[in-house]
Amino acid sequence: MFNSLAPPEYLATIDTDKCIRCKRCIQNCGWSTYSWGGDRVLIETTKCVKCLRCYHYCPVEAIDILDNATRFKSNANWSYMNIRNIKRQAETGGMPITGMGSDLPYPVLFDHLLLDACQVTNPSIDPLREPMELRTYLGKKPSKLEVEKTPDGKLKLKTEMPPQLKLELPFTFSPMSFGSISLNAQKVLAMAAKECGIVMNTGEGGLHEDLLPYKDHIMVQVASGRFGVNPDYLNAGVACEIKIGQGAKPGIGGHLPGEKIPLQVAKTRMIPVGTDALSPAPQHDIYSIEDLRQLIYAIKEATNYKPVSIKIATVHNVAPIVSGIVRAGADIVYLDGFRGGTGAAPNIIRDHLGIPIEHALAAVDDRLRQEGIRNEASIIAAGGIRSSADAAKAIALGADAVAMGTAALVTMGCTVCGKCYTGNCSWGITTQRPELTVRLDPEIFAERLINLIRAWSHELQEILGALGVNAIESLRGSRERLRGVGLDEQTLDILGVKPAGR
Repeated sequence: MFNSLAPPEYLATIDTDKCIRCKRCIQNCGWSTYSWGGDRVLIETTKCVKCLRCYHYCPVEAIDILDNATRFKSNANWSYMNIRNIKRQAETGGMPITGMGSDLPYPVLFDHLLLDACQVTNPSIDPLREPMELRTYLGKKPSKLEVEKTPDGKLKLKTEMPPQLKLELPFTFSPMSFGSISLNAQKVLAMAAKECGIVMNTGEGGLHEDLLPYKDHIMVQVASGRFGVNPDYLNAGVACEIKIGQGAKPGIGGHLPGEKIPLQVAKTRMIPVGTDALSPAPQHDIYSIEDLRQLIYAIKEATNYKPVSIKIATVHNVAPIVSGIVRAGADIVYLDGFRGGTGAAPNIIRDHLGIPIEHALAAVDDRLRQEGIRNEASIIAAGGIRSSADAAKAIALGADAVAMGTAALVTMGCTVCGKCYTGNCSWGITTQRPELTVRLDPEIFAERLINLIRAWSHELQEILGALGVNAIESLRGSRERLRGVGLDEQTLDILGVKPAGR
């Protein structure tokens, strides 16, 4: 009798003629796919998740990871995933769990949007010779500015500005908690944030003491589980975020298995070692906009009125929801699209709930402008930002800044295998196993992440120059600079974008 009737998704293979029996594949695989058989390497291919760690570290290139072509007969309606999930659920009675964002082939609207460019009558700007302003301030903005002259004849701002979160570049790092990712991975984010003048977000796992030197570039999060939340924690960062929902799992809570909660994670989260960390679906003191307002101002009072962000998943009625959040006193709204990543979520939730960030951004920006309150809060767009082009298009649709999550992990070695919830990440990113986390050198990978951010920033400057503007704020909400290709009339209307050729 087979243990499972669901064939493996991948086949790990070793060319025995090339193999020198160095056992590096055994040492590098976090899933125990390989073992030593006395005179050769043995392979238990059902454990392979195609993280490619063994492939990269094989000194003689003897390893290949193949898609299992014989797993099931090809069927346009009954995909491998459909059949596999049915078989696994029949065997276990449980919900299939996965990590990362949805991998179903929904249309990616960013790929159907093109940015405008200048020609003769409105010449472009050379970013190599002209200054390009990427600095962004997140927070409430006054509806008008008043200035006054000083005795020496200079102009001075008379209007008192609300607290602002200063970003040298229009990027933040997505919330990824200690526990869901390793401390070394969080250090990479913190070091890169400090060097680039932006912020990282602790996620709902509290703040490890090793990150305190970077507190001027950290946003702390308050989620339904309240893990690690106390007055010192709230005051440690430059801003606070209240997590209401997450793009990969709107409407449900979080779950970090006890296997990923050793002593340091337990201490930071203020829970017992080895116990599952369960976040309820709702925050049990928030059942209305009025309740949310109370928590917003309680946090403001506790932190001397630092900016407060509200993170929500993008759902079909996101625009009126954000209107209420802004009127409740939020300084920043973090919109997490349904392609947003996660450490663990039921497949059924990740792949079928929520709406894309492109639709949500356009709807929210339009609603706030119609109500005359767009200046009352800044918007961070998240959930599927893969490149500087996505970032530019998101800003043109109405975002003030974008959040990088999966893209940041990819710089650390992540191959988006989707097995984050197992705690076996061979790259040392989404694991707490000491023998694996030590593989992630914060110094080396912070430099790589910094390189990525700088590269995206240079590309944004090139885009701005091609558009004939010299500041990122000139692009914000400027949907006239976008054109749609291959999009139906209804989608174009929601996005507020004209078709190409008009």
